[in-house]
Amino acid sequence: MSILTVEARGHVEVWTLNRPDALNAFNKGLLLALNDQLDRLAALPAGQGPRAIVLTGAGDRAFSAGADLKERKGMPAEEVPAFVSLIGGTFDRVARAAQPFVAAVNGYAFGGGMEIALACDIRVVSRSATMGLTETRLAIIPGAGGTQRLPRLVGAGKAKDLILTGRRIDAAEAHRIGLAEHLAEPGQALDVALVVADEIASCGPLAVQAAKAAIDGGVGLPPAEGLEHERACYDRTLDSTDRVEALVAFAEKRKPVFEGR
Repeated sequence: MSILTVEARGHVEVWTLNRPDALNAFNKGLLLALNDQLDRLAALPAGQGPRAIVLTGAGDRAFSAGADLKERKGMPAEEVPAFVSLIGGTFDRVARAAQPFVAAVNGYAFGGGMEIALACDIRVVSRSATMGLTETRLAIIPGAGGTQRLPRLVGAGKAKDLILTGRRIDAAEAHRIGLAEHLAEPGQALDVALVVADEIASCGPLAVQAAKAAIDGGVGLPPAEGLEHERACYDRTLDSTDRVEALVAFAEKRKPVFEGR
């Protein structure tokens, strides 16, 4: 079976990290498979292809336990920096993808597993999940975006509390501190994530991509510059046929049919 499965469900794709016997840990093969799919997305015209991606892990035990430490242990020292760069670069591509990513977190999400969830746009976390950036307990630090993305979600103080201690937290705490946007009952994370993704997919694809770009590009900018960036993103939607379709559908009291054009 494929190390990464991709299933189309209407306008949504489900990408499943498919190494359940290894708790869906990231080895080189899985990272390369993710990059192949990210290459496919990047080659699509704006608004075309899947309108949202749900990322999940196979089985009930883990979303992903992080980097594959067995592979890492046998890796020559001179290859480690390139592997670390591959992990970080892959997760950054998830964050920068035009299409929104929704993480469906079931079971363990430790280290790199939590970091790829942080790289997604929205996180749905099962009540049975456990999350943590545990790298300091292995005498390293989160190196795939964790020290940068977690503070932006939960604030610097809480991020330091979690990263400096390597502490694991349950789903209720993840939701309370703003790490998880949605809670799901055990075994229901994928179902809830698909509901969220379908809601996204029902909106104008070009508008969704422009809105994501507006938010991501505006974070950290001074207000005036952020507003300029927002307007530039807004302008991308003005000439779309989907915008005209939305106005016509509103006048006709029907649901719009968007084509991503």
